[in-house]
Amino acid sequence: MTIVAQQDLRTLGRGFCALGSGGGGRTTMWELVLARAAIWPIEVADVDEVPADTPCVAVAHGGSTLLLEERIVGDAPFAELVDAAERWTGVRATAVCAIEGAGLNGLAPFSLAPALTVVDADLMGRALPRLDQLTLLVDRVPGVVVVCSTGAGVAIVDSRRAADVESVVRSAIVEAGGMTAVLVAGFTVGDLREHAVLGGLRRAAAVGSAFDDREAAQSIADLGERLDGRLLGRGRVAGVEASPTDPFASTIEIRGDDGSILRVVARSESLAVLRDGRVEAATPEILLTVDSISREILQVEDIVYGRHVAVFSLGPPSWWTRTPERLAHVAPAAYGVPDLEEAR
Repeated sequence: MTIVAQQDLRTLGRGFCALGSGGGGRTTMWELVLARAAIWPIEVADVDEVPADTPCVAVAHGGSTLLLEERIVGDAPFAELVDAAERWTGVRATAVCAIEGAGLNGLAPFSLAPALTVVDADLMGRALPRLDQLTLLVDRVPGVVVVCSTGAGVAIVDSRRAADVESVVRSAIVEAGGMTAVLVAGFTVGDLREHAVLGGLRRAAAVGSAFDDREAAQSIADLGERLDGRLLGRGRVAGVEASPTDPFASTIEIRGDDGSILRVVARSESLAVLRDGRVEAATPEILLTVDSISREILQVEDIVYGRHVAVFSLGPPSWWTRTPERLAHVAPAAYGVPDLEEAR
């Protein structure tokens, strides 16, 4: 059991932001909302500390994370979805975890505490763009349903085909104005033990602490050591080139301080880093880019011309690397970016 205090929010926010691999959005909105909530301290349970048959839901906001900087969520953004899931499944959830254990969605389950037991697990392990990449759907866990707000009600997707979840919920997100609450139901805490990424909150706390302790991270090398990560390179951004075939993809060129040329291949998240044409790291590794002067954790859109940056690999959530089938859902080719895995 982990006790999370109100003063831990900033550290956790930094950690979840770093685990987003350049995506997932900033946690500022949730930090502000949760800071004034009468929920502290929060007890976060490991999956082994909760009975296996405990009904559970997972929550997140889907769509544009930038919209959450303009459209502040209410006090109970998932309450309507919890009720709809109960009507559909006939079971009332008593536990909650994150859909996306990274970015702003890493903090989303806290909004349902203490009514629901918060469990330290999530269905992605880093920021991922599509709902067909949920671990429960990748492993084809039966009975899973997805509920989302349409802006005027709710939509429920109960399908054995993961592509249906992505297409229908994506349409609902558009109808809701580009951002909406999403909930996954129809599973238990026992299902999480095999079919989810575990310990993301503890990892976020450790990563966030590396940025809190400025005295222990005076140099970029010190920061990498405290992050338990691998420094891939540092230098100045020399250009950002949009893909001629994919409007959502780009390549960021960094002139390394050591004379090397680094290239970060990105969509809504950083997907791969190449040094002098050789792939150094690729998704599902978590690729963290920070401003090498201020130590600010950067989203993909923040990596702009002239900025001095350092790029780290924090290592992948091990769940994705256990089988080739799982890995295929999050490797660069799954994003339409071929040949990066084979070059490693």
